[in-house]
Amino acid sequence: MKVGFIGLGRMGAGMAANLIEAGHEVTVYNRTAEKGKALLAQGAKAADSVAAACRAEAVVTMLADDQALEQAVFGRGGILESLSAGAVHVSCSTVSVELSGKLTERHAAAGHRYVAAPVFGRPEVAAAGQLFVIAAGEPEAVEAATPLLEAVGQRTFVVSRTPKVANLVKLSGNFLIASVIESLGEALALVGKSGVDAHQYIELLTSSLFNVPIYRNYGMLIADGKFQPAGFAAPLGYKDIRLVLAAAEELRVPLPFAAVLRERLLALLARGGEALDWSAIATLAAADAGLARD
Repeated sequence: MKVGFIGLGRMGAGMAANLIEAGHEVTVYNRTAEKGKALLAQGAKAADSVAAACRAEAVVTMLADDQALEQAVFGRGGILESLSAGAVHVSCSTVSVELSGKLTERHAAAGHRYVAAPVFGRPEVAAAGQLFVIAAGEPEAVEAATPLLEAVGQRTFVVSRTPKVANLVKLSGNFLIASVIESLGEALALVGKSGVDAHQYIELLTSSLFNVPIYRNYGMLIADGKFQPAGFAAPLGYKDIRLVLAAAEELRVPLPFAAVLRERLLALLARGGEALDWSAIATLAAADAGLARD
C-alpha cells in the first residue's frame, strides 16, 4: 500500500520502519527532518510537507498531543485539504475523545475515511512490531487500514464503529498503567523502609501474584531508578490523565484515583521531571516516606 507516515518520534519511527519491512511504499514526514534519515536508508521516501505525505492511499499519524494532530490535520496544507477522496487517515496518536469526534465529522464531510487506532506499547515494542492496536471506525475503513495495523502490531482489537471509542479505551488503559505505577511506588516505599530489597520484592511479586509485563517492566524501572531516557515522558502521562478526567466528566463518571494521579504527575513536573519517564512518580512515594533515592 502507498502510505504517508507523519510523526517520527520514538514510537513513530519504529512503526514506520515496520511498514517498510512489510513491503509498503512509505513516505515519511516530520517537522525535524533529521529524524527521518534512518528510515530513508531503509527505503522510505522523504516528504517536505504534510501535503506531500498525503499523496497516498492512506496516511498514518503518530503525534504527541491534540495540538500537534490538529495542526497536521486542520492547518494550511494539512491532511484534511490534501488527502484524496476515499483515502483513509489512521490516527495512532493518544488524543482526546473530543478531538477524535471532530476528526470523524470533518473527514466524513471531506469524503475521507477515518480510523482511530491508538496503541499500547513502549518504543522498544513499537520497533519490534509487537504493539497492541485499539481500532475503531466504519468497517470498510478499518478493513482498508488492516494491512497497516497488522504491520505495526501483534494484535488488533476492533472495539467500535465510532472512532472516538478507541481513544476512550486507550486513555482508560493509560489510567490503569499509571495506577499500577503509583501503587508500585507506594508498596516499594513501604517495604523499602523496613529494609526489603527492591529488586527482590519485584521478583517476588512478578513471580507470584502479578506475573504480567506491566508489573514486571515498570517494577524493574522503579527498582533500578532508570527513568531516562524516557520511554513515555512525564508530560505525556500528565496530558493523558487530564484527558481521562475530561472524558470522565463528559460522561459523568467519577474517577477519584485519576485525580490523585494528576496531582502526582503535576508534582513530578513541578520538581523538574519534564525529561523523566512517567514511572518516576514512584520516587514521590519514596520521598514522602523519607527514603533517599540514588
